[in-house]
Parts: sequence; C-alpha cells; structure tokens
Amino acid sequence: MNVFGTIDRPTTHDPKKQDPTMHRPSAEPFGPEVPTRDAFSAIASRQNRNLEMQLIPEALARAHMHERLREAESERRATRLAAARRMQRRAERASMRARRALAMAVMH
Repeated sequence: MNVFGTIDRPTTHDPKKQDPTMHRPSAEPFGPEVPTRDAFSAIASRQNRNLEMQLIPEALARAHMHERLREAESERRATRLAAARRMQRRAERASMRARRALAMAVMH
C-alpha cells in the first residue's frame, strides 16, 4: 500500500475508495516501500528546484553588480571623453595664441 498518497489522490484507508493505480504488488506486504525511479526523479527535481530557488538572490545580486560595473565603466568613459575635449579646446586656444604671436612677430 502506498503510505504517502499525493495531493491529487490522498491516502485513504477504505479499500473501496482506494485508487488501484496507487498500489503496486510487493513481496513484503507490510515492509518499507522502496522508492521507484519516478520517485527518485521527483525528489531530485524538487531538490534542484529548491537549489535554484535558493540561488535566485545570488543570481540577482550578480546581475545587479554586473549592471553597476557597466554603469561605472560607462561613466568613466564619459568623464575621460569630457576631459579630452577640454584639453583639445585648451590646446586649440594655445595654438591660436602661438599663431597670433608669430604673426605679430613677423609683421614687426
């Protein structure tokens, strides 16, 4: 007799109400029932699902950190680009001053 039953087919002690698919012949009529391959796969599936559920916060944290690192890198790139543009404008102004100074020196 199946001792546990399922959610869909709970165990009953009335032989008329018992589902015939829930029984399997056994050499030991009252001995412990050995789990079948389906039971092992169900247990493994539940354990995998539980493990996956426990790892969800870790995966979310990893994704969050990855996103934060990507944002930080993007911000660093933007800062470097702004600094490069400032230095380019400063160099252009210095170049123009040097040209004017050279032109003034040539004219005198």
